[in-house]
Amino acid sequence: MPPDAAVGAGRPLILVLSYPGCPSGVPRRVQQPDGRRWEHHVVRMRHLAVAAVVDDQKRVLMMWRHRFVTDTWGWELPMGLIEEDETPERAAAREVEEETGRRVEAIKPLGYAQPANGITDAEQHVFRADGATYMGPLTEANESDRIEWIPLSQIRGMIDRREIVSSGATLGPRRISAGGLFHD
Repeated sequence: MPPDAAVGAGRPLILVLSYPGCPSGVPRRVQQPDGRRWEHHVVRMRHLAVAAVVDDQKRVLMMWRHRFVTDTWGWELPMGLIEEDETPERAAAREVEEETGRRVEAIKPLGYAQPANGITDAEQHVFRADGATYMGPLTEANESDRIEWIPLSQIRGMIDRREIVSSGATLGPRRISAGGLFHD
């Protein structure tokens, strides 16, 4: 079969999406290094803040939650969209409190990722907080099924078993392990 007769040949198989309050997906003419050109769509969305909260027992605060897009359960770090009027650091701290009922004081940059930069302009800003103060029960029942302090020593195996799959949730603990847990 000639290459151009293949299903979808020459056409990107990409869905155009946008997120409320964000610019909509816009078709763009793109050119590959070999000179080929075609129309390509981009998913535009607000950037994401992720918080890896660690305690003095070398445990990471994680949530067991369901993701309806993939219809899967997994362990995640507190994370959420950065609002227009806040910094990534402030968004990470806010998400910890909203999703776990705990407040962090000091938060430090831990890493940065563009998880799917071939299709989306989304950015993930990952932070580390040492400890958190319990403020009270959650008001939103659907944030997670349970919240636990997971020993850092177990994280690698959980990633390997696909119990942790979110790119932000894998980046945080890996950076902590590689760079030392509590002291710079």
